[in-house]
Amino acid sequence: MTQIYNFSAPNRATNLSINSDFLEKSKALKINLAATLEQALAAKLAANFADNWAKSNQQPIKGYSNFVDAQGCFGDEFREFCDAI
Repeated sequence: MTQIYNFSAPNRATNLSINSDFLEKSKALKINLAATLEQALAAKLAANFADNWAKSNQQPIKGYSNFVDAQGCFGDEFREFCDAI
């Protein structure tokens, strides 16, 4: 699986401004701001990666879908689950 970012890259200090109410409430709840930001950025990067992958593989996906529509899926004759899918 492709790594979206280097998990072992060192941390680097940065300066950013956020809403003061966010900051106060986060501190009161002892929320780790750096970890929360990293999780949010990782989710955004993953979503962007998935979107780009889907766009770049649009033709092969369509080709496979057309093949399945015409030929059926491998092993269809052995399938025992619902055909309502």
